[in-house]
Amino acid sequence: MFKAMTICTTLRPALLVSGFLSIALAAEPVLTREGKYWVEVRSGSESVAPSTRLRIVSRGPVTINGTLNGVSGPELSYALKIRVKAASVEEARLLVKRFNVRLAKQGGNSMYLVVQRGDGMADLQVKLPRTAPETTIATTEGAVAFYDLDGAVEAETGGGAVTADRIKGNIVVRTAGGDITLGAVEGNAKCTTAGGKITAGLVRGEATFETGGGDISAQEVHRLVHATTMAGSIRIHSAGSAVIASTGGGPIDVGQARGVVTARNSGGPVKVGSAEGVRCEDAGGGVNLDNISGSVRVSTAIGSIIASLLAGKPMSDSFLSTGGGDITVIIPSNLGVTIRAQNELAGNIRRIVSDFPGISVRVEGGQVVAEGPVNGGGPILRISGAGGTIFIKRQR
Repeated sequence: MFKAMTICTTLRPALLVSGFLSIALAAEPVLTREGKYWVEVRSGSESVAPSTRLRIVSRGPVTINGTLNGVSGPELSYALKIRVKAASVEEARLLVKRFNVRLAKQGGNSMYLVVQRGDGMADLQVKLPRTAPETTIATTEGAVAFYDLDGAVEAETGGGAVTADRIKGNIVVRTAGGDITLGAVEGNAKCTTAGGKITAGLVRGEATFETGGGDISAQEVHRLVHATTMAGSIRIHSAGSAVIASTGGGPIDVGQARGVVTARNSGGPVKVGSAEGVRCEDAGGGVNLDNISGSVRVSTAIGSIIASLLAGKPMSDSFLSTGGGDITVIIPSNLGVTIRAQNELAGNIRRIVSDFPGISVRVEGGQVVAEGPVNGGGPILRISGAGGTIFIKRQR
């Protein structure tokens, strides 16, 4: 799932050397002591055009903050905090000299910021004009965070968490071993983690979330949601379009979707609070649907199904099926459907219970069968059970 990093391999030293800019350091770096580390902070700045595209390559944590234009115009600035362990100040000076910061320009509107790291840790903080149309971050290790940017952002880390907030453009995030946390994203969001959870507050575009072993949670997504986890829960509070959710083991919970909810679950329950259609396959859990319209196609190997149909919205031909559990359908008084139900391994006629006198229930061989119109009839609702009871109820 996690893609190997490509940015580092595409930066040729000759290209960078030929394009190095002279950076005015804010002050001569001073070596200080912080606990068990010797610490040096290097900083620099450069005037840039508002349309500058920035690419960052590092081997430690990276934090980016977008800023408004300063008094002297747009500016890119950085601070690199270097931490090393050494027995003496002389040894520490030798170790910090192995770290290097390179700022290089390519073409008219592209800039590279490269951190070459020695033995120790280096935390990079960058400020750049928030109007930058594109920012790319690649680090082999450490957390990545970016805030207050108007353009697109692509971030990749070999081992660390990723945090983003107040981003107006599209974002692409990949991490090999950490959580992904999004605040507000105005564009599309595509997030992949090999072993962490994904949490999102607001995504106004489409959202694609993939994790190899964590939970997925999104409060509000305005367009399509595509969520996949190999072993975790999926919770989508509100979606402005369809939801496609798949998990290898954990609950799927969709509060509201203005589109069709497609859910695949290998070992957990599925719950939908409101949707314009449901497609659900569940290998081992119950299914609970509320305020559902459109087409409903649900099958579960083991588990009960509860489906409450929405009044005032049209239905399409649908079916509900379980290999082991009860099925309960709740139908409002102003919704017309035609019931065709059968229950295997029936035992007695009470295996199908209906509140509607127009539905006839009878025994045929080893099955109980029920057919008939509800509220004048309409699209066909097929119901198939095995071992449990089928309840066809009038909405109170």
